[in-house]
Amino acid sequence: MATRDPRADIVDSNPFPKPKISRIHSTDNNSKNSIYTIDDLKNMFTGETSNSSQPKQVWEFSDIEKQHLRLATAAFTLALGFIAVRGLSGISRLGGINEWLIALLLAMPVMLLAVGPAFILHEIGHKIVAKKYGCWAEFRADPKGLQFGIMLSFFLGVLFMAPGAVMVSGLVKRRYNGYVAVAGPLTNLTLFIIGIPVWVLILGITGAFDFSHTPLFETGLSLSVYLDGNSILWQSMLIDAGIVWLYANLILGLFNMIPWGPLDGAKVKTGVKAPSTQYS
Repeated sequence: MATRDPRADIVDSNPFPKPKISRIHSTDNNSKNSIYTIDDLKNMFTGETSNSSQPKQVWEFSDIEKQHLRLATAAFTLALGFIAVRGLSGISRLGGINEWLIALLLAMPVMLLAVGPAFILHEIGHKIVAKKYGCWAEFRADPKGLQFGIMLSFFLGVLFMAPGAVMVSGLVKRRYNGYVAVAGPLTNLTLFIIGIPVWVLILGITGAFDFSHTPLFETGLSLSVYLDGNSILWQSMLIDAGIVWLYANLILGLFNMIPWGPLDGAKVKTGVKAPSTQYS
């Protein structure tokens, strides 16, 4: 019967050794080399820094993400302002370039108040649910989509914009991808439902209900809607903000649930499982 060659002990003292398991956040005490986490490898390519010893908070936003959110929100607001004044065609209707610019400047705060939360909270909804399941998730703006949307609204007075998406990285169960995708539309529908009593209360307290007002998008903005001489009719602006709030959240919530293309509805339907997925 053959026996084990004793020289084999020099290279392998145990022919069936137990695998050595190390936690990804620990350091190998037997060497000076660190064990890198997925976040560490990602940061090598993105140039971002992180402290893996500290747990990531659900509401944590990197400086890059904040910058992209501000950029997309500003572009969205500008595009909606162009729609309010009917784009370039509104110059002749409003009586000149000066009147057109004044109307645009008056419309943009209304759009920011009404649509800003709808857009930002939609994306944050994706982010929070993704991070809840242990994924890395941050919003990234799409410069080409923003430019296209602004130019379209400027020249034609209509809006079609892909402002960006929450980039999600991580391996999760298939059904969790659907949870992440549906979080955005559900956020908008929640804002729509909550917005009804909230805006009724706001308009009632401020006395805006007493104003005779035609909704902004029915006839387009005219200076007489928001200006009375040198005075700004903030009540009219508040009414439009409430109306646009409800329309924007309802449209974003329902439209994004269409099971087609890059929309959230397609991801909810198929439950795509992938290391990195975009959520609109």
